[in-house]
Amino acid sequence: MRVIAGELKGRKLSSIDTDLIRPTSDKVKEALFSILGDLVIDCNFLDLFAGSGSVGIEAYSRGAKEVVFVDSHLSSIKILKKNLEKVGILNDTEVIHDDFAAAIEILSRRGRKFDIIFIDPPYGQGLSIEAARKIIKNNLLSKSGVIIIEHGAKEIIPEEIDILEKFKEKKYGNIFLSLYAIKK
Repeated sequence: MRVIAGELKGRKLSSIDTDLIRPTSDKVKEALFSILGDLVIDCNFLDLFAGSGSVGIEAYSRGAKEVVFVDSHLSSIKILKKNLEKVGILNDTEVIHDDFAAAIEILSRRGRKFDIIFIDPPYGQGLSIEAARKIIKNNLLSKSGVIIIEHGAKEIIPEEIDILEKFKEKKYGNIFLSLYAIKK
């Protein structure tokens, strides 16, 4: 696993691959950032269920102004901090070691807003929809912001989630990226 583009391009990242933690492949990550394009530059980026942090680190490398990582698993937090230290951005980012619901509430109380929110929970547990609803309820998404949900082929992701509307879905093998924005 590596950083694909930007100021940290080529840097190798450590990963863990267990039943609970499944890193986003470089192929899917490259496709995601191709879709996002210049939206990443100067954005506030939230990497929810961050795992090893490869997606958030890629966002930082491509010009995100601020990146916040959230994960509840200690093993993920350890590898995430190791990766942030390895690429030299540990002090330039924020890591929250808590479950997604508590982290969303913490960020909401701080008045935080994000332009891009990447949600990549363990597949098949319904956590992505629950997370998207909590994000909307707690007003974390900026008005022109985008939520990306990475999910498996067997997981049904609706066209609409509360005030969110799916505007794009891409398939990469058995992995899907569903992109949502606030309905106009």
